[in-house]
Amino acid sequence: MIRLGLCCMFRDQPIKFVTTTATSIGKMQRTDALAKLSRLCLQNADALLAALKFCAHNGIGCFRVNSQILPIKTHPTCGYSVGDLPDGDEIIRRFKECGTFVKKQKLRACFHPDQFVVLNSQKPEVVESSIRELEYQAEVAEWIEADVVNIHGGGAYGDKTKALADFVHNLDRLSSRVRKRLTVENDDKVFTPDDLLPICEATGIPLVYDVHHHRCLPDSLSVEEATTKALATWDREPLFHISSPLESWQGPKPERHHDFIDVSDFPWCWRKKRITVEVEAKAKEVAIEKLARELMET
Repeated sequence: MIRLGLCCMFRDQPIKFVTTTATSIGKMQRTDALAKLSRLCLQNADALLAALKFCAHNGIGCFRVNSQILPIKTHPTCGYSVGDLPDGDEIIRRFKECGTFVKKQKLRACFHPDQFVVLNSQKPEVVESSIRELEYQAEVAEWIEADVVNIHGGGAYGDKTKALADFVHNLDRLSSRVRKRLTVENDDKVFTPDDLLPICEATGIPLVYDVHHHRCLPDSLSVEEATTKALATWDREPLFHISSPLESWQGPKPERHHDFIDVSDFPWCWRKKRITVEVEAKAKEVAIEKLARELMET
C-alpha cells in the first residue's frame, strides 16, 4: 500500500508551529531567553502531537517535522542544549509521547534538514554547522520514533567525483544515531539518481527518489529504472517524493511546485508498492486528500 506523507505544516487546519529569531533572542537576558525558548519547545511538542493525531485520523501515513521544531537549537551564539531549558525534562517527555503515538498508530515521522545543511561544503564551518544540525535532528528523531533524516548531496564545486567523495568522507563524522536514519535525495540542479546510487550502494544510505527532481534533471535512467534501483537501497519502507510543476512541464520554471499534484505525474510503477510518498504540494493536507481520492479513481 502507498502511505502518503504531509510536509511540515497545514493549509486549513489550525495546527501551528512556532519559532523565533536569533535577533530577538540575542536581545534578551540569557535566563529570559531560555525561558522563552522552553515555552516555544513545549508548544511545538503539543502541536506535533496534534499534527500526528490529525494524520492518523485522516489517512495520512507520514508527517515531516519542521527543522525548527526546537527553535534556533544549533545557532552558533543563541543555541542551547535541551538540558539548559527550565522545562527540559518535560519537553523530552512530550516529544517522547509523540513517539509513543507514532508507534501505536503505525505512523511514520521524518526530517528534511534545511538547505544550509551541506555535508560536502568546501567551507569547514559549513560542514561543522551541518553536522550539528544533523545531530540535533537525529536526537529529536530518536524521541519521536522517526526513521529518516533526509538531505541532498550538496554542491558539485566543479568536480562531481570529488564532491561525492567529500560527502562520503564526512559521513564518518556522524554519530550512529544520525547514520541509521540518514538518507540522500536526488535534486533538480546537481545530483541525479545515477550520480547518487553508487554512493548509496557503497555506504548503505538509502536514496529518497524525488521523481519531480528527476524529471527536471534527467539522467540515463527512466523513472521505472530509477524506482527499481532506489527501492533496492532501502532496509526499511522506502520513502519517495512527488510534486507537480506550477506552470506545466513546458513552463519557464518546471522545478517550482504546484498547490496540488496532477495525478498523471504519479508514476504507475509506484502504485502497487509498499512505500511512503511525501506530497510536496503547497495545499498541504488538502492536496493529499485530493491526490488520495484521485489515485483510488484511476
